[in-house]
Formats: sequence, C-alpha cells, structure tokens
Amino acid sequence: MKYLVILGDGMADHPIDALGGRTPLQAAHTPALDRLASEGRCGLLHTVPPGFAPGSEIANLSVLGYDVAQVFEGRGSLEAASMGIDIEPDEMAMRCNLICIEEGKIKNHSAGHISTEEARELIGFLQLRLGDDALRLYPGVSYRHLLKLRGGDKRIRCTPPHDVPGTPFTDVLVLAECEEAVPTARRLNRLILQSQEVLENHPVNLRRAAAGLDKANSLWPWSPGYRPQMDTLHSRYGLRNGVVISAVDLIRGIGVYAGLRPVNVPGATGLYDTNYEGKAQAALDALRENDFVYLHIEASDEAGHEGDAQLKVRTIEYLDRRVVQPVMHELRTWSEPVTVAVLPDHPTPCALRTHTAEAVPFVIHRPGAKPDSVQVYDEQAARAGSYGELHGEEFMNLMING
Repeated sequence: MKYLVILGDGMADHPIDALGGRTPLQAAHTPALDRLASEGRCGLLHTVPPGFAPGSEIANLSVLGYDVAQVFEGRGSLEAASMGIDIEPDEMAMRCNLICIEEGKIKNHSAGHISTEEARELIGFLQLRLGDDALRLYPGVSYRHLLKLRGGDKRIRCTPPHDVPGTPFTDVLVLAECEEAVPTARRLNRLILQSQEVLENHPVNLRRAAAGLDKANSLWPWSPGYRPQMDTLHSRYGLRNGVVISAVDLIRGIGVYAGLRPVNVPGATGLYDTNYEGKAQAALDALRENDFVYLHIEASDEAGHEGDAQLKVRTIEYLDRRVVQPVMHELRTWSEPVTVAVLPDHPTPCALRTHTAEAVPFVIHRPGAKPDSVQVYDEQAARAGSYGELHGEEFMNLMING
C-alpha cells in the first residue's frame, strides 16, 4: 500500500452570508472531492493541541503524527531546513516577513504578495545595512524569509502578522517573557524600527508605490526557536521513503525533518495562480517510486487571509478539478493500491482573516474499504463520518495502519 495526503491549507471556514450561509467548501462545485467522500470514510480532526496557537507549523506537524509539545521549535528552524541553512547550537531562528504598514498599522502580512525577485533585493539590502556577525537575514519566497540570531533567547512573545491586520504595529512588538530575554526583544524591536527607516524609500518600494502596489516597508520577525529533534516517518511508521511537495518553505522544512525529500514544481507560487497541474503530476510521479507523498497546496489559506470568499471558493474548485480529479483518475488505473486522504490543516475563516483551532473535515479513501454514509465533502457533512473526532497523531496512525 502507498499513501497520498492532499493538504488544502486553510480550506475549512465558517458560514458566510455572501455565500448564502454556506462555507466555501459547501459553496464550491467539487464533484471529485464529493466522490472521494462517497467512496471513502470521513471524520473531523483536531490538529491544534490545547495551549498552542493554530499556526500551519503546529497543524501540519500534528497531521503528520508528531507530538507538537515534544518537537516544535518555531517556524524559522523548520523553514531553514527547507532552505538548506544549518541552525547551530548557539543560534535562534525565526520566520521574518516583509509586511506592509500604513499609517502606523499593519495593512497586510505579505507586502501585497511581493514578488520573490523584489523581496530578494530588499532582504539583501537589509542584510548589508542591518546585519552583522550575530544577526543574519536569508531570502526565501515572496514575503517569507529567515532570520538567525546568535545568542538569541526564544522566551519572547511574538505576534504573527497575519493574525493582526489593522492593528498598530507598536501594540504588537516583541515582548520578553523573562529578564534574560530582554536583550533579544530589544534587538528585534530595534531591527523592526530600523528596517522601516531604510525600506521606506528603497527603489523597489518607490516602484511598487508608483504602480499602486503595497510597499514592503517593514521586517516582522516571529516564531522563534532552536534546531528541532524529530524522528523520521520511516522510523515512526515503517515507510521506506517519501516526498513533500509544497511552495512553502515551512512545509518543505517539516518534510525534511520528517525524512521526506522536497520536490520542486516549476510555477508553484503558493497562491491561486499556482501550477496545480504540475503539482498533481509531481505527486503521481513521486508515488511511482515512493511509499508516501505529502502534497500541500497553500492557495485557500491565502484567500482566507485576504478575506476573499469568492477567491477561496475558486481555489477549492481548482483543487478539485485540477488536482483531485486527475490524480484519482490516474490512480484508479494502477494495480498497486494507494490510500488517499484529503483535509485542511486548520480553518482560515474569511471573516476573521486568520487561523482558528476548530476541528477540520477529512476523508480517507482506502481501496477495498467499506464507505460510510457521507456523500459530500465539507465541514458539516464530515461530522456524520464513521471516524468521528480524532486528535493529532490518531489521523496518521489510522491512515497508515487502518
């Protein structure tokens, strides 16, 4: 048996008046997902343990069967693994966004989804102006970047920028949680303020402003941690090999620590314009040679953060028509059975524009297994599924071990 997880980041949502009181999953036309639900078995999965914020890092670690309390060391260290950057024992790593601030308030977490080329120019400039032997910035994809701080203390309170659009940035600066962490908090807050000074009139931002685009006018570091210690999926579940497919460094980094090989797909952007067909084909190609494939698609999460319900519906329909349908059509011709699971990692409600910790709907389609009574795939229908409500690692154990 081989295994494929199709993770639609942030697909789950709340009922939306503009969609007739339906969620985007309910409003979207999803014949392939509905067929999967009618032929498989459904349930709800709690991906965020008590005491943790509902971030993608927490939820995806949980989906993959890890005890978050034991292994989580912040997003930065996970993203560093995807970028091929080592975290030394005396270093702290952090995710570092380029964000847009207007009139002293956080307008968005993505600097208007700045291009990778523009962002690389800005991060290189900031490293030259503000970096030193202790603090280094590394460019990533679009607005997502990495900061390493030698001697940093992770006992600080940082606010994810996607959680607080419209908030004065001074209200959510870094706070120390103990006296020993005060120097770290001060250094990071100084970095934020200095970045605003040097970015405001950078040529990249002047060009963006002239084109009516949001400026990338501040750094925003968050999610601190050290190098994590994680067992591989091979040692946990006996899987011989596996692949992770994602445009997002965070997910790729989790995959690296889990023993999965990252696969690059040309045109994979993490947005609604991502190369859905290329990712579907990459998953099929990987399944021919590997036991396990984790296919992560970010677009619905970004639509939720934008508060755009119509766009979120469209991204779900793209996932259905351009990923699930062709993948399942191909797999039904294979002689070797493949168990396929589809789920979000967490909800990203359009009305809130941030993640929530509610349970998410999942379906597991196992060749030869008796289906339950669920006929469509959405948040409400999954409640009647035969798997009931699962928590954390129960999902992975169920998928692999039946």
